[in-house]
Amino acid sequence: MFFRHSNEIWSEFPELVPGVLFAEGITSTADVGDRIAGYHATAAGRLRQGPESEMPEIQAWRRAFSKMGLKPTQYRCASEALLRRFRQEGMLPRLHPLVDLCNAISIAFAIPVAVFDLAKISGDLEVRHASSSETYLTFSGEMEHPEAREVIFADAAGQAHARRWTNRQSGLSAVRNDTRGVLIVAEALHESAARDIAKLIAAIAAELAAIWSIEARHGLLSSSSPRFDLSSAMNLPLQQKQD
Repeated sequence: MFFRHSNEIWSEFPELVPGVLFAEGITSTADVGDRIAGYHATAAGRLRQGPESEMPEIQAWRRAFSKMGLKPTQYRCASEALLRRFRQEGMLPRLHPLVDLCNAISIAFAIPVAVFDLAKISGDLEVRHASSSETYLTFSGEMEHPEAREVIFADAAGQAHARRWTNRQSGLSAVRNDTRGVLIVAEALHESAARDIAKLIAAIAAELAAIWSIEARHGLLSSSSPRFDLSSAMNLPLQQKQD
């Protein structure tokens, strides 16, 4: 099994910097309260300097959504949606220790972080344009078909695990109490994305080691090295994006 972005995505968004992490041994009983508090404090500090819409990470995703023909204030990337809720409510809902942790890191960095249950993904996973034949399961149990040319996370069975790129994940591969193996993907488009994604992925890896005693495999992808092979036994080192 591997994860990648299509050549067309790389051509349309050459500034893209994805970070990927693979981990096995997740449990739902870990206590992450103290761990996420620091990330929430970082996010709160950034929001005191200005709203999420002014952050360069969010502005870059808004430009990408406009380029995809989407209204950025109607369809927000996941990190903007989380920051907006955190600013309004002062907290985020608690769902699962790993999801709570990744959401906290997401708002601290203002970068979308997706977490997929690998047991629910059929074959390879690719970020690509939809053909409109794919299926997408909502969290409420409804089945949708992404629009043609919409950017989705699609597996080999034609299941869409995220719609509108970083806007909304599927209920099918959402992390639940019985989840054990996960694929974590963070993506950024802003000027310092390569440096920030490297820090973000390193932070998640460190938290997995501290909380679950997991040594995760991770790496940064680029147009010249676009594929993350989950079957490889080699730990992929963090490296700067190469063009």
